[in-house]
Amino acid sequence: MTLELFMASSDEEIMGCFPAFKELRPLLELEKFLAQIRRQESQGYQILALQHEGRIKSVAGFRYMEFLGRGKVLFIDDLSTQQNARGNGFAGKILDRLNAQAKEAGCAALHLDSGYARHAAHRLYLEKGFQFNSHHLALVLE
Repeated sequence: MTLELFMASSDEEIMGCFPAFKELRPLLELEKFLAQIRRQESQGYQILALQHEGRIKSVAGFRYMEFLGRGKVLFIDDLSTQQNARGNGFAGKILDRLNAQAKEAGCAALHLDSGYARHAAHRLYLEKGFQFNSHHLALVLE
């Protein structure tokens, strides 16, 4: 089993990540995806991709952030594995790499938000040592 973890930066690499992101974010549109990623990159967004047998199967979009109450953290915006590749430990490998990266960057913690109903994801996060320690609230502006 050949696995490669890499930072997706070229247009081709980023577009190769689209199917995995689409699993998590079904409203994403292929035609707008690259421009959206490039805008987010200007705000520090980066993509870590896991390739298995020549195809990108799992991705994480993340950024470094600093908070008064939390210090410097690596915040995972998006973590997704294609449906047909789940159960192979790919997301766990991405989390392990991000954990190491965060430590190297001097971060105090890894943070992420997860939907209430994503129980399989919650199991993985808890196995990796994450703790439920806050609620993320949002107010949709009309």
